[in-house]
Amino acid sequence: MPRLRPRDVRLIYDVQNACGLAFDSIRAHKLRSFLTLLGVIIGVASVILVGAAISGLGAYAAQSTAKAFGSDSYFIAQIAAAGRMSRRDYFNKLRQNKQIRREDAAFLEDVNGDATLYSPYKQKLADVKREQATCEDTSILGVGAAMAAIRDITVADGRFFTEQEERWRSYVAVIGEEVKTLLFPAGMSPLGHTVKINGIDFTVIGVLEKLGSAFGRSLDRSIYIPVKAFDRLYGPGDSMAIFARPRPQSGLSMQESLDETRGALRARFHTRPGKPDNFDTLTPDAIRGFIDSVLSVIAAVVIPVTCISLVVGGIVIMNIMLVSVTERTHEIGIRKSLGARHFDVMLQILIEAIMMAVIGGMAGVLLGAALTEIVSRIFEIRLEITATYVVLALAVSSIVGIASGWYPASRAARLDPVAALRAE
Repeated sequence: MPRLRPRDVRLIYDVQNACGLAFDSIRAHKLRSFLTLLGVIIGVASVILVGAAISGLGAYAAQSTAKAFGSDSYFIAQIAAAGRMSRRDYFNKLRQNKQIRREDAAFLEDVNGDATLYSPYKQKLADVKREQATCEDTSILGVGAAMAAIRDITVADGRFFTEQEERWRSYVAVIGEEVKTLLFPAGMSPLGHTVKINGIDFTVIGVLEKLGSAFGRSLDRSIYIPVKAFDRLYGPGDSMAIFARPRPQSGLSMQESLDETRGALRARFHTRPGKPDNFDTLTPDAIRGFIDSVLSVIAAVVIPVTCISLVVGGIVIMNIMLVSVTERTHEIGIRKSLGARHFDVMLQILIEAIMMAVIGGMAGVLLGAALTEIVSRIFEIRLEITATYVVLALAVSSIVGIASGWYPASRAARLDPVAALRAE
């Protein structure tokens, strides 16, 4: 172990001595110190709580995207992301993009079906009935049998419908957990029983696992039926959407599968080279990227505003330290007359300010963690405390301590010993 130089030993002694004096001063004025730290505590707790909310929203968005999309799937439609564009862009796409029809889905199956799974996707909202019970505004989803594999759909009870049932336009249904709860008595299995959709009886062959909500919409108030049975109920319609994902054995990534699908559709729709696609695609990464960009903007605005309370706390610390310097003028005069250097006096005041800010920062982190847990439990929302925001809060509080202590410390160090000794 290298031997410390006398100058280093002196510095360590000075810092230890200054820390001891600072701690004694804080302990001697407990109420004043607490009130001084309150601004820093509240500021740090606010940063932690806001950061936890932003991180929780990001995690919720990723989870919701996985629920709504599946882990490795993508979406094709005439307009795939209406909510993310302006009204003008929407109508431009509506005019320029081709409608996706049943023949287009069949074409993709013929061209890329060996490497990619495809499923038609249609949706309607309807009331579903059984005897006297009604499940209002239920999402009726007309899909192919491959949809279970494409979107990682898990059937908790029963099974998903087969390709044969899809071809035969069978009136079979796989219902969500909320539909089961509203239409069937507790403890009763819905399998083999019928529900009425648009006046037609559908036999329940499966119940989905509970999914919760995604982007504010319940995923459990839904019913999957074969797309051809859907067409018998509501007519073939003018347009539809397609869900797709690479087959596991194909070795394709999602992006490679999407590129092949885009190439096939561009050829079918006679899209000229260099021209943009005349159809829309949407991937989970695109959704997550959009959400992350929104959250980044929120964080860029909200976090600095929250940190303003830390600046206010720093001003309070500076004010109290100036009062403290005034109270200790005589003491500082004695120390300087006994040989205390400019550095010694400045170090004592500066370390006291930093210590107050750091203590306030740690207390704020604990308060923020407690508030995060309380809010999570009361409102049943997911909040995540991340190391980034903890480090940010502590770093800002430390900087505030240095900044707020520097001026009082330098003022104390510049005091004339003779004038300071005369002070009462």
